[in-house]
Amino acid sequence: MIDTLAGRAAALRALHRPGDPLVLPNAWDAGSARRVAAAGFPAVATSSSAVAESLGHADGEATPPGEMFAAVARVARAVAVPVTADLERGYGLRPAELVERLLDAGAVGLNLEDSDPRTGGLVDAGEQADLLAAVRAAADVIGVPVVLNARIDVFLRPAEDLAGPLDEAARRAARYLAAGADCVYPILLADPAALSSLVEAVPGPLNALARPGAPAVSELAALGVARVSYGGGVYDAARAHTARLLDVVRAGGDPFVGDHPAASG
Repeated sequence: MIDTLAGRAAALRALHRPGDPLVLPNAWDAGSARRVAAAGFPAVATSSSAVAESLGHADGEATPPGEMFAAVARVARAVAVPVTADLERGYGLRPAELVERLLDAGAVGLNLEDSDPRTGGLVDAGEQADLLAAVRAAADVIGVPVVLNARIDVFLRPAEDLAGPLDEAARRAARYLAAGADCVYPILLADPAALSSLVEAVPGPLNALARPGAPAVSELAALGVARVSYGGGVYDAARAHTARLLDVVRAGGDPFVGDHPAASG
């Protein structure tokens, strides 16, 4: 089992190629994960917000850890490709337990963010680097080189000038990579010039978020991005489509004709 997980982790890491990014339309359950894999994507990522919403919880570590890891396990069982899990800031678990539960669920990668889920404020960069280093050490002890994606949250707050947050993101990125992260994720950064600058400044792969207003995947690739996540976007689009179908049903229409594709089952 350890050898299998180690092989999947190595395969996932190898997919992070600047200029030829790993594209991850994030899943939230076994069914959506199967769809992602069947569409030809070489890995599956979960979205913490989508998983939380689908389980009846709010985002921001409101999901009990047992429920989150059970959801990740259902995703991993459903597909043959590597799975990486969005684990927010780790649910207060000790690094060794966090890695153990991740691997028990069958996933070989994880996101960890540097916001405090209680306050929403940024965690001290040194404290976050220590957490990342401890997670890396725990994975090394087990013998599975999990793929650690360090989310950087400085762009979650509006700023009149990108220069300050950009410098802080570069500082945090270098520190997190030195601590053992494989990739850094400056979530919400969408300005092409800023992304290009950060790609050049960061000594490792960079993850960008695909969302309305952000550069297209082809543009992100041209900027040197190595990983593109959709976060909760696919789930939100599916939920919005469901709401439109329900409006048709409520109005007495047939949701399976015209612009409303037929459903099976």
